[in-house]
Amino acid sequence: MHTRTIATQTHGRYLVKGNPGAPMLVGFHGYMEHAALHLDMLRKVADQRDWLLVSVQGLHRFYARAHTTVVANWMTTEDRDEAIADNVAYVAAVVRAVRAEFAASGPLVFAGFSQGVAMAYRAAAFAVPCNGLVLLGGDLPPDVAPVASSLPRVLLGRGTTDHWYTEPKAARDLAVLNGAGVRLETCVFEGGHEWHPAFVERAGAFLDATISAQRP
Repeated sequence: MHTRTIATQTHGRYLVKGNPGAPMLVGFHGYMEHAALHLDMLRKVADQRDWLLVSVQGLHRFYARAHTTVVANWMTTEDRDEAIADNVAYVAAVVRAVRAEFAASGPLVFAGFSQGVAMAYRAAAFAVPCNGLVLLGGDLPPDVAPVASSLPRVLLGRGTTDHWYTEPKAARDLAVLNGAGVRLETCVFEGGHEWHPAFVERAGAFLDATISAQRP
């Protein structure tokens, strides 16, 4: 048996909310979630701030267990390198399309939750230069670690009872990021694998600081 891969065209979905001309907050959902759910989290982070929110849905869609909701994931271990390349090209195309249609200007921040954290890291490292990363409950992917010094400011969040993104995993990531000289902030809250209000508030402050850093 011979195994081959072949490139093919597919269509991705992304949701946009906010005022044209605003800075962009582009987010990536977790495993078995969807763009609309993640957009709600981005809205909480932005609160009343003037940001153009973009929630990108993973290319690999499937039905949730109840077979009533379409959800998605970003990749599996199968054909991993090809999937990474597809996802990076996908994100770059989304950012280009949103900038063209909505005249987005100013800072660009990527945000990720759970499995979407790896996507946010890769977007910053390989797809489009950005001004900040808001990361919650997910680890640094091995392909980004060697180029970590190119990453922008990072806010890294974790719940104390998170059984997925544990303290040892976070400690390993912190060692790599600090060793690479990344400007790093952390937010450890009493909670699990979730968008905790403490992190949402801290992420909003991170957006404010990103805007302030761009002012002359």
